[in-house]
Amino acid sequence: MALNYIWIFFILGAFVVALSKWIFFGDATTFALIIDSTFSMSKTAFDISIGLTGTLALWMGLMSVGEKGGAVQVMTKLVGPFFSRIFPDVPKNHPAISSMMMNFSANMLGLDNAATPLGLKAMKELQEFNKKKDTASNPMIMFLVLNTSGLTLIPITVMMYRAELGAANPTDVFIPILLATSISSLAGLLIVSVYQKINLLDGVILSYIGGLVLLIVGTITLFYHLSPEEANTVSSVAGNLILLSIICSFVGLAAYRKINAYDAFIEGAKEGFKTAVTIIPYLVAILVAIGMFRASGALEYIMDGIKWAIQDGIGIDAAFVDALPVAFMKPLSGSGARGVMLDIMNAEGADSFAGKLSSMMQGATDTTFYIIAVYFGSVNIRKTRYAITCGLFADFMGVIAAIFLAYLFF
Repeated sequence: MALNYIWIFFILGAFVVALSKWIFFGDATTFALIIDSTFSMSKTAFDISIGLTGTLALWMGLMSVGEKGGAVQVMTKLVGPFFSRIFPDVPKNHPAISSMMMNFSANMLGLDNAATPLGLKAMKELQEFNKKKDTASNPMIMFLVLNTSGLTLIPITVMMYRAELGAANPTDVFIPILLATSISSLAGLLIVSVYQKINLLDGVILSYIGGLVLLIVGTITLFYHLSPEEANTVSSVAGNLILLSIICSFVGLAAYRKINAYDAFIEGAKEGFKTAVTIIPYLVAILVAIGMFRASGALEYIMDGIKWAIQDGIGIDAAFVDALPVAFMKPLSGSGARGVMLDIMNAEGADSFAGKLSSMMQGATDTTFYIIAVYFGSVNIRKTRYAITCGLFADFMGVIAAIFLAYLFF
């Protein structure tokens, strides 16, 4: 229901803004911009879905090999104690656990192309034991919110953009981004746990979270003094090595157990193709609405209003407002937020306060509405319950953390 209201708000809000521009300022060009955006965004949604088809087929095929060969069951046991507590409704040793674990791992390494199909695979498996097929279950919501919080150990893309735009020390945002995205993820875990009455003080949960903190600290120690080029090389080698090791372990174990790996792959790949087709209408719906809202200029008006309220109304430093368009755009469109970030760094300078903060906001959270549309759409979920509320709360905490850390560090 929440997604329905948001979708309506984007479309009607765009129309109201365009109509107001025409009536009060005689500007009728906005109507054309909005209509053009509907065509371009619908094409973009279709292109994204088609682009995902091959990747989905590949990774769902590999997951099928892993399941039949037993590799998935091995991985499930490694995270079983932790996942059994934050996903209490997921049956013990269910394949969804390993799919979710691999999705989280790919996200933390910044491997988006691998993370999405693994996430869609997990959603399909979670749907298997969902009693209300059109309504998001508790495990689905927890999984989705942890995805939207955008926990990434190596924000290499942001650092490379900063290097290209002339930042004196492109990695200076590395630690702040890690801290901000960690806060966002913990906030998401906390708020969903409150809704679902999960005890986060459980010893097992605390030990796993502690391990994650140590991993983050170790990553910080490793990458802090590396140049962007060195960091890019190390992360690329590590990420590719991990992925290749997973693929070979799946195939190797299947061969050891005399499983027909090829047939298993084909079976899973067929499901990947079906999933890609299922996503199209959901992705078209949300991206077109977002495109209309952005093309109308409504987002720009909101930003101007916030800046006026903070600077003139409250009387506090509003330097952070120049970077807020990234924060507003990120839940709606990853590419849109990236474009806004680059525009800010071009206009203000990569080493300006706004330039650094926009980089932090880009790396602190993920594209909430895109993830909701794709993940829930893949299993025909229409009633999202509190998923959007929790996802946006995690985004909000990530943004607040980014602003605070920007003032603290810079």
